[in-house]
Amino acid sequence: MFLPLSALILLTQPWGSLGAEMKNYSPRSVTNACTLVMCNPLENGLPGRDGRDGREGPRGEKGDPGLPGAEGRAGMPGPPGPVGAKGDNGSVGDPGPKGDCGARGLPGPPGMPGPAGREGPSGKQGNAGPEGKAGPKGEPGPKGDMGATGMQGSAGTKGPPGVKGERGPPGEHGAPGNSGPPGHAGLPGPAGPAGPRGLTGSPGPKGDKGDSGDAILQQQLAALQKQVQSMQETSEKNEKAGLFPHGRRVGKKIFKSGSFEKTFQEAQQVCIQAGGHLPSPRSVTENEALQQIVTAENKSAFLSMTDIKTEGKFTYPTGEPLAYANWAPGEPNNNGQAENCVEIFGNGKWNDKSCGEKRLVICEF
Repeated sequence: MFLPLSALILLTQPWGSLGAEMKNYSPRSVTNACTLVMCNPLENGLPGRDGRDGREGPRGEKGDPGLPGAEGRAGMPGPPGPVGAKGDNGSVGDPGPKGDCGARGLPGPPGMPGPAGREGPSGKQGNAGPEGKAGPKGEPGPKGDMGATGMQGSAGTKGPPGVKGERGPPGEHGAPGNSGPPGHAGLPGPAGPAGPRGLTGSPGPKGDKGDSGDAILQQQLAALQKQVQSMQETSEKNEKAGLFPHGRRVGKKIFKSGSFEKTFQEAQQVCIQAGGHLPSPRSVTENEALQQIVTAENKSAFLSMTDIKTEGKFTYPTGEPLAYANWAPGEPNNNGQAENCVEIFGNGKWNDKSCGEKRLVICEF
């Protein structure tokens, strides 16, 4: 017969120990315990003593520590402690070694401009510098107010003659009259409309020989032919001058520009082919007219004068010495030993220049 596990545990306890254990039980507990042990009839022996008079047995050895339990949750942080008193300053340590130079930083933004300084005293006037190149042409300024009515100008030059009309039919041969005093040669009138050509009439009878007036007629005819030739030459010059778009008229002279540049020799040839020559200003008025053209074109121009024959002695193409000059300060200086021609600047001043350079072409008619 097998005993229950609880009975086996009680039987394995020493009597002293069992007695101590039994002290903690109530009578009902003891009864239950006894019942657990003795509830079944025993085959052999009597029930043992309850052990209440036994002595406590020796304490057993301390057992090995159990395995650590699971980690508990972190507790709430405690209140901060009081601030401690400030400690004394430590002694200054030795300076450390100098570090390497760092990379150069980006330039900072420009600072605000400082206040303007006081105006310094005016310096002494310097020497006049060399003539600068003509600047670009400026924008046209606003139209000014209408000025006062000017004085009436002098009569202009005579216009070109009209086209020569066709020869009319011969008139009847009249009787010769007495020769009158020679009159002044009149201007040729405008050509009338061409009339229809008439039939050739029969020759009339030969008249009586008149007084000698052929010499006077010949003189009048020669003067008239000379005047017509002069007017034709003037007309041809005006026609050739009309090929140049920009120009100025001063007295009997006309200065014209073609708005292109050539060397001195090329410019001279262009003007000769046009029936003129390079300009030869002989007065302030003529020089100012050339200055206006140069300023409008914004280019320096060649004049006709040179010192090719004698260095330093400028003359007109005819060999005459200059009747008028308007040299820039320090000019002519023959810079580079090869400046034998003359150019005019936008301010009207002259400068000796190499003839091989290209300058604006202005012709004089």
